[in-house]
Amino acid sequence: MANPWAGEVALVIDGQRHLAKLTLGALAELEPTLEGGGLIDLVERFEAGRFTTRDVLALIVAGLRGGGWQGGAADLRQAEIAGGLYGAARIATELLARAFGRPDAGGGA
Repeated sequence: MANPWAGEVALVIDGQRHLAKLTLGALAELEPTLEGGGLIDLVERFEAGRFTTRDVLALIVAGLRGGGWQGGAADLRQAEIAGGLYGAARIATELLARAFGRPDAGGGA
């Protein structure tokens, strides 16, 4: 079970459950990959509903890496994330909410 107080979000990739969280190190790895600014710009895009699939992928990769996963974006391009695009966007949103807000702000996973 994911621990929201630790910023964790659970997700299923190709049938295997993973825990993701945006640690400081994961955020530092994420920032150079962002188009159009830094973390604040990313948060603002999500709040306004103007995020891209690239934003979603970058957040999921960063979260997985923060959870100890050793892969990268290329490993997820052919992977099936439970819930499809909607599920992936929900996970990315929860990661941001748990990293920058209260643990109960991102919903339940």
